[in-house]
Amino acid sequence: MVNSIEIIGLGAGDIDQLPLGIYRKLISHQQSIYVRTVDHPVIDSLQKEGVSFTSFDTVYEKNEAFDAVYREITDLLVEAASGEDVVYAVPGHPMLAEKTVQLLLQDSRINVKITGGQSYLDALFSALRIDPIEGFQFVDATSFKRNQLEYRQHLVFCQVYDAFIASEVKLTLLEDLPPEHPVKIVEAVGSTGETIQTIPLVELDQTAKLSNLTSVYIPPVAETQLNHQFYRLREVIAQLRGPEGCPWDKEQTHESLRQYLIEEAFEFIEAVNNQDDEGMVEEIGDVLLQVMLHSQIGEDAGFFSIDDVINTLTAKMIRRHPHVFAEATAETAEQVAESWQQIKAGEKENVPPSLLSGIPADLPQLLIAEALQKKAAKAGFDWEQEEPIWEKLHEELKEWQEAVGQANSEEAEKEFGDVLFAIVNLARYYKINPEISLHRTNCKFKRRFQYIEQQADAQDRQLTDMPLEELDKYWNEAKRME
Repeated sequence: MVNSIEIIGLGAGDIDQLPLGIYRKLISHQQSIYVRTVDHPVIDSLQKEGVSFTSFDTVYEKNEAFDAVYREITDLLVEAASGEDVVYAVPGHPMLAEKTVQLLLQDSRINVKITGGQSYLDALFSALRIDPIEGFQFVDATSFKRNQLEYRQHLVFCQVYDAFIASEVKLTLLEDLPPEHPVKIVEAVGSTGETIQTIPLVELDQTAKLSNLTSVYIPPVAETQLNHQFYRLREVIAQLRGPEGCPWDKEQTHESLRQYLIEEAFEFIEAVNNQDDEGMVEEIGDVLLQVMLHSQIGEDAGFFSIDDVINTLTAKMIRRHPHVFAEATAETAEQVAESWQQIKAGEKENVPPSLLSGIPADLPQLLIAEALQKKAAKAGFDWEQEEPIWEKLHEELKEWQEAVGQANSEEAEKEFGDVLFAIVNLARYYKINPEISLHRTNCKFKRRFQYIEQQADAQDRQLTDMPLEELDKYWNEAKRME
């Protein structure tokens, strides 16, 4: 015969708020009554009336993780119920923030009966004078993630047992809120010992009194404080494109924005090259702006939204990383790249007519050359050593020099293209991106030439009046300064 565990809620406050039926059951019960903790005002009152309890406070003391605590309590209760029906009393209502109750309900070894109890949420709403219909989130302070928090709603952390948990809550909230942001510490709500204290967030783990009856309340946060949240960016972009938005933004199309995506990407690359962290933040933000504008244009036209973009990307990342999200293995970056290409090829419904298909025609020509060479290399059409690549480059340089000497501009143009293609091939061998490399050189030339301009301006002279030797002197100065 399978015995049962009856779970009773002790309510939110003192014994005066305990329902009469539950009070009578506890007073008259002749069998074992277990409690998760004796740290509750009702327990103290009932003990004075002769009711005895077996608590699991010692389980908390010997386990470091709460998950281990709850599982051990569950096992102990099931073991106790193997010999008799038992009562398990928990603070508040059994179905509110009670992990042990959830574990018992999932356990097939025992029958579980839930007997009510007053939820402390009723007392909490009254004490804080809030209406949960405005939006309410109830979070277990011992187990939560930052991305779960919704600051636009009333936010309550329960089970803020001690300074360590309070510190974890504080540090997480400080990722989104300023140190001076006001929070409320609610203690023993619904009982005669109820207190509510408003303090700055930064002092949350410094308060004098914390217990298993402590909750932390964060009122809804103004949207102006949440500009770092993704939903705010989406709202701003939608407003810019909306009826009362910006005339320029409303006129943009996928086609009109193409150039900006390329420009912003290269500006980010320049910030990376300069090791400019603040510049990287701003420039990658400009790249994100282009993504958001294209997505909003797609949503306005009814074709796709940023949700579709994110969903497609997330699914692709999971699908192409089976060594992370499934059972496959990949020990090296090379194995990952090979697996990626195999999965990518399998995703294509129609086999391309050529190995060289799929290269965007609008890419810069240096990148197209690199992409063509990479695709050909997959079929084995590639040099394995560097020497023949160098030889090919010298051969192309010689042919270009000959074409220039023949004063044949069309042939010289063709041969110069061969030189560039050979240079890209050599750069690829050394894992150098030709477009980024040329971009860095262009930026370097710009910086040095502008230094020459500054020197000429300081002397109130024109560059055209300065001899090449002097210009070269300032160029070398700029070079040494770098």
